[in-house]
Amino acid sequence: MSPNLKPYAWLSIAAAIVAILLKTWAWQATGSVGLLSDALESLVNLAGAVMALWMLHVAQQPADAEHAYGHGKAEYFASGFEGLLILVAALGIALAALERIFAPRPLEALGLGLAASLAATLINLVVARILLAAGRRHQSITLEADGHHLMSDVLTSAGIVAGLALTHFTHWLWMDPAIALALAMYILKTGGALCWRSISGLMDTSLPPESQAAIEAVFAPYRAKGMDFHALLTRQAGSRAFISVHVLVPGRWSVQQGHDEVERIEADIRERLPRAHVLTHLEPIEDPASFEKADT
Repeated sequence: MSPNLKPYAWLSIAAAIVAILLKTWAWQATGSVGLLSDALESLVNLAGAVMALWMLHVAQQPADAEHAYGHGKAEYFASGFEGLLILVAALGIALAALERIFAPRPLEALGLGLAASLAATLINLVVARILLAAGRRHQSITLEADGHHLMSDVLTSAGIVAGLALTHFTHWLWMDPAIALALAMYILKTGGALCWRSISGLMDTSLPPESQAAIEAVFAPYRAKGMDFHALLTRQAGSRAFISVHVLVPGRWSVQQGHDEVERIEADIRERLPRAHVLTHLEPIEDPASFEKADT
């Protein structure tokens, strides 16, 4: 049974709302374009968190007649959407920063603005770490994407706070938008990576090398019994892995003996890769046609 991941999305939504309120107040108090960009990114975080909640709800629906393999790929739409939002936010931050570089304005009430921004940053940092840990634990690209999105917000906020502090002590008005522009370039990279990972998932990319190595490690002791394997195919769909493989056994074995070994192999793979859907095909190892079919 799939774990209920929606509470994590609700946590992200709550953090985004609090951050928007704190950062908007800080921007209005100081007039900092950096804090304005930070507030805008938190607004984007809220939209991403709502999308994540929706897609997690869809992904956790059981398989049905029209979706025999489940709804796990819905998670890639959420992560791709978050990646696009990060890209849009980065472009918006860059445009606002460029405008302020050419038309600098003095900043006001920096102490209050810094305090509000730091409070929002700490909230986002705690929630981002929770989401990233849960995403890795449950193999949810949606939670990982939401966590990376919040972490990019944390880095942006930290840079903006540093820029405001430097502006306060140096009176260099260009420092605030310059740091905002540099951070926009950084989060562009984060957004691009999320989009690419989402596209790869929708294109049925094979499992990562470490997962493939885990599968091969399962095969090793069975090869010592005179069995063999080929036609291994893998793909990821959200938090679920799909694996198919041809299992070659000695032709003298009974159907029951071959079946028992295949059952053990599937259980061993699922032990290494939880929530994996394993499909095996039993063939006699002495028959050359067994190998020929794997190539067609």
